Amino acid sequence: MGGVALDVGADGVKAPDGGWGWAVLSGCFVITGFSYAFPKAISVFFKELIREFGVGYSDTAWISSILLAMLYGTGPLCSVLVNRFGCRPVMMVGGLFASLGMILASFSTSIIHIYLSTGVITGLGLALNFQPSLIMLNRYFSEKRPLANGLSAAGSPVALCCLSPLGQVLQYQYGWRGGFLILGGILLNCCVCGALMRPLAAPKTLKAKDVEQDKEEGSVGAEKKQQPKAKLLDFSVFKDCGFLIYTVAASIMVLGLFVPPVFFVSYAKELGNEDTKSALLLTILGFIDIFARPTCGVIAGLKWVRPRCVYFFSFALICNGVTDLIGSQAKDYSSLVIFCIFFGLSYGMVGALQFEVLMTIVGTEKFSSAIGLVLLIEAIAVLVGPPGAGRLLDATKNYMWVFLLAGSEVVLSALVLATCNLIFIRKESSVPADNLEDVTATSDAKTEVFSKPTEANDEEEKGAIEEHEKETMKEAKKILKEEQEQNEKGEEFRPGSVIMDSQEVERFLKEPQLNGDMAVSPETCL
Repeated sequence: MGGVALDVGADGVKAPDGGWGWAVLSGCFVITGFSYAFPKAISVFFKELIREFGVGYSDTAWISSILLAMLYGTGPLCSVLVNRFGCRPVMMVGGLFASLGMILASFSTSIIHIYLSTGVITGLGLALNFQPSLIMLNRYFSEKRPLANGLSAAGSPVALCCLSPLGQVLQYQYGWRGGFLILGGILLNCCVCGALMRPLAAPKTLKAKDVEQDKEEGSVGAEKKQQPKAKLLDFSVFKDCGFLIYTVAASIMVLGLFVPPVFFVSYAKELGNEDTKSALLLTILGFIDIFARPTCGVIAGLKWVRPRCVYFFSFALICNGVTDLIGSQAKDYSSLVIFCIFFGLSYGMVGALQFEVLMTIVGTEKFSSAIGLVLLIEAIAVLVGPPGAGRLLDATKNYMWVFLLAGSEVVLSALVLATCNLIFIRKESSVPADNLEDVTATSDAKTEVFSKPTEANDEEEKGAIEEHEKETMKEAKKILKEEQEQNEKGEEFRPGSVIMDSQEVERFLKEPQLNGDMAVSPETCL
């Protein structure tokens, strides 16, 4: 899918695949949980908000939609801030914003105030945490990255299992205002997670070697080691066909992917179930999702599966879309429970793979810019998805059409991703061996030796060797002649040098070395 880039972290440091990376993974686990669970968890307050402000389903759906839109739409801003200030300070400031938004929402007097506080401010804070956490995870893991992505993505269902019942309890005990205030305090834990994102630095031994090499090589070596300044936002990722296909497919996917979790609880209540029983559906979904994501991460890391992860991702999308289509026919609580189980499995697979595929396409160096641009484009679809489904529900008064629409969009994204990958992505044909030349520089002789094509016959090889011998002999005789002239003039010859007869040098050069190659210079011979 557009090739696989080598995963080298900041300053060329290879991903450690462990160590402090596990602490980074724990922080990503919590951040992912807050980022994806909050838009779903606050749906338990929608009934109270409808009653409080006299609005419709589509109006309350805008809260989750704006949250997701900020999470996605501020991607380029997050990329610029991360490339400029680093992941740790950006995440800690984001945690303050996330908490502030929920606290301000508890004092809202209209639905517009909730849009601005919960949607915009909290959404911005979660975005400033979510994207940098993925960037740090990609820098700390390479070989174990599919597993790390699966474990990190499991934070979403774990948080959903906790926040959904907690929100229901807070609503009964303190009302929606008190619930928002307490949730704002919980979001301050994002600052703690941000403190765990220690920048990846080179080992001390490597730094010492670099210092020694700089001293030996002097200013020339220092100039060679200077690297061009990193771009704050790299648009060159759009030249990758695989990246373009992924972006289009992901944009279609998010139109319907987040719709069912938003309407699960309301659908169950519409069928006459109690509020607590309805909220339990999200807990069931989250419980299944907990095991689906790490398991999918392990499968994606297998040698046979990892090179084909894009097709595995397409399979996960098809499973999710088909589940929505079949679940649209649910008419009682039991069928909704079965729907949630299968939706949790497929949703977990999608969650574990979506960013792993993007990391595979663009690599570590461009991932910070690529994820920002992808999320920005997806934000448009996020703004349309849940509100559009809510408007369809207001018009039809039937949840079946909502789930049918969502399932169709997800299936379409899977077909676009798999089909376009088969049609447009081709492995680059290997260049014919006749046109290849390997250039190797020898530090001793300061000469360049061009390797011959593998198809060359024996006569050509012999001719090349003889010609090389003649050139080497001329150079050796020239050096010896200069040395003899210097000795005749009485000049001191450099210490440790030995003057040899030209015939002896010629005979020594013709003798084959242990590795079967001819000596390339008189300095090497001596």
